[in-house]
Amino acid sequence: MGLLCLTASAGAAYAADEEDTPAKPAVPNIYLDLRTTYATIPAGTFGLGFGNTSLSAAFEALATLRGGTLPNGLPAAKSIAVDLPLTVDVSDRVSLYGGVSGSSTDIGGGWSSFDITSWNIGVQADLHQQNGGTIPTITLQSTLTQSVPNEQGMTNSFNHVLEFDYALDEDETRGWLAGVQYTHTDIASQLARIKPNTILYAGGYYQWPSNWKFTGRLGVQSFGGAQLAGRTLAEAFTQPILRLDLDRMDDNDNRLFGITAQIAWMPKPSYQVTLRTPLYAVRN
Repeated sequence: MGLLCLTASAGAAYAADEEDTPAKPAVPNIYLDLRTTYATIPAGTFGLGFGNTSLSAAFEALATLRGGTLPNGLPAAKSIAVDLPLTVDVSDRVSLYGGVSGSSTDIGGGWSSFDITSWNIGVQADLHQQNGGTIPTITLQSTLTQSVPNEQGMTNSFNHVLEFDYALDEDETRGWLAGVQYTHTDIASQLARIKPNTILYAGGYYQWPSNWKFTGRLGVQSFGGAQLAGRTLAEAFTQPILRLDLDRMDDNDNRLFGITAQIAWMPKPSYQVTLRTPLYAVRN
């Protein structure tokens, strides 16, 4: 009788634990991570900075190459870009994404037509998760971006970000950040060369109980310059860069809305504002 009662009690406790434990989602998060960016680019340089795809140096150089002329200097420009990566959160550690980007540019004579300028694929993975320990979360993100159409002067851009996130509380609502971004661009032309761009940064974040999250990153950006037909197309520089993010999250840390402001000195300041409005097909 005693064994029977003990077995029954253990079974009831196990059933209660199963009820308290949230069920693992059968389908991962699937969403279109829609990003709309407006940027100003000073004369004599490219659209560089944190995580740029549509506004990268590669596509500005591509437009110059296709024009068939070598300008005395790159003009100042304004650009509107839309990125449409379809994202799948395979797990809480790994996300896969891929999609297309399009843009329209004004170099002083009015806005150009909006065209698809590139496609991209990438992965973001947590190599280590802090989970209350002393070793920070280590995240690696790698993106391959290729310009379209596929012809002479096309570009391949490889962007890698390694970030360290040290949370100061168990819920990971506040903490410190540090990381490095490295971008390498290949051009299908023997006349042009774009040297790598590197950003070293540090920052922090704070998330309020209302699920609004603020993140700040301050760093130094170093660009090696660009040449076209033996002449300097863009000068090398090492200058500060600042990025501020404000995101609206849900209770499971899914982004519902985000706005990013960036100022990059190249050496003149370049301003960029990005709106992130994810469109969820599945949201756990």
